[in-house]
Amino acid sequence: MFVNIIKSYRDIVAVCDKELLGKKFEEPFKGGIKQLYVKENFYKGEESNRNNVKEIIKKMAKEDATFNIVGKDSVAVALEAGIISKEGINQIKKIPFALVLS
Repeated sequence: MFVNIIKSYRDIVAVCDKELLGKKFEEPFKGGIKQLYVKENFYKGEESNRNNVKEIIKKMAKEDATFNIVGKDSVAVALEAGIISKEGINQIKKIPFALVLS
């Protein structure tokens, strides 16, 4: 997984499964198209294992960060860390993703 912490007024934590980096997913949606673009310049940060990602997520949640999470493994870690619920998970082309804006 990749974790990228983007420093701003409110830090943004971008987490994605390694194999999804740089890929674009689209599907039709009510007369339009839903898109999910896992851009390298946004998501590519430090490559890390499941336990480290979970700890980073927990730490950043305490600091009032926002989160963009893409991919089966990344979403599973966010669920374990308690920052998202199953109801907060969406999918495009069977790729799960979640946004957390607290």
